[in-house]
Amino acid sequence: MTKTVLNSYLFFGGRCEEALAFYGQAIGAQIDMVVHYKDSPEPTPPGMLAPGFENKVMHASCRIGDSVLMASDGCGPGANFSGFSMSLTLPTLAEAEKAFNALADGGKITMPMAKTFWSPGFGMLTDRFGLDWMVTVTH
Repeated sequence: MTKTVLNSYLFFGGRCEEALAFYGQAIGAQIDMVVHYKDSPEPTPPGMLAPGFENKVMHASCRIGDSVLMASDGCGPGANFSGFSMSLTLPTLAEAEKAFNALADGGKITMPMAKTFWSPGFGMLTDRFGLDWMVTVTH
């Protein structure tokens, strides 16, 4: 029997490999697969890709803890992450603070990591790629 799975798929508009390397350092993302447009067994339809994007990421997959994050450069420059946040939950305050600070490097903290009524540590930030994050401690 097959189970239902919901994964995030993010489009980095030309910065996918940079983002994957950053998430590897910041939160331990483990890259499972990267396929570039130029390596596709089928040619990309004419006019679909922005000039220079043949060397960009068509599809990538990585693991962060027990979750899978999929990503691509899309077909042209620019990324628009709007209307959602990635939510990262860690077991200890020390791990949450470390991940929060690493993700905030080059980005913007919107709510500093602090104790809340639901968690010993919770904070929000926008990373250097414009992706919003909520980092929380389990309990």
